[in-house]
Amino acid sequence: MLISIDGPSGVGKTTITKRLADILGLRAVSTGAIYRAVAYAIKKEGVSLEDVEALRRFVEGLKIDQEYKNGEIRTYLNGEDVSGYLDEPEISDLASKIAAIREVREALLEVQRRIAGDDAVVEGRDIGSVVLPYADIKIYLDASLEVRAKRRYEYLRSKGLNVSLEEVKREVLDRDNRDKSRSSAPLIRPKDAFYIDTTHLSVDEVVNRILKIVRSLAV
Repeated sequence: MLISIDGPSGVGKTTITKRLADILGLRAVSTGAIYRAVAYAIKKEGVSLEDVEALRRFVEGLKIDQEYKNGEIRTYLNGEDVSGYLDEPEISDLASKIAAIREVREALLEVQRRIAGDDAVVEGRDIGSVVLPYADIKIYLDASLEVRAKRRYEYLRSKGLNVSLEEVKREVLDRDNRDKSRSSAPLIRPKDAFYIDTTHLSVDEVVNRILKIVRSLAV
């Protein structure tokens, strides 16, 4: 079974994806982490974003893998586990910028499909619309900007990062604008996706709603 989980930044996609994967016995896949791994490689190697063809070749030359074990999504870049480097705001911001480049998205499309396989819960921003349009069940999560910024802020603080709530709110808003306005695979709600507003819901409540959908369609 393939389940796609789409939605904007800070809506809780990764947490809910992992919880669902555990309950359903599936793998959890984070395409956001894949883009952040690419951003990490670009920053480390000092690759320019201006020459898009050179950038495409660089991305195509990367070996990216992901596995789900012990309740954690681990992302590997050329055989190295880089998961611990991917939460830095600078990497997240760069990932958002490269995600708007069509050539990068094209280079990563088959990578994401390969990692997803046939049995997984996959989260991102264009999973149900572009990456896995054939997903068995599509979910679109949403929440107010204030709630999403607070969730993101609390997550970053839990990772030991020194950020302010206002700073995170600006970052989330900027990310929203980039994701929704990019010409290649913008963030949209797939027509056949189930919409869930998580603003006033706990993680357990969101997971239970999705499980009801899964079970109703499995009958």
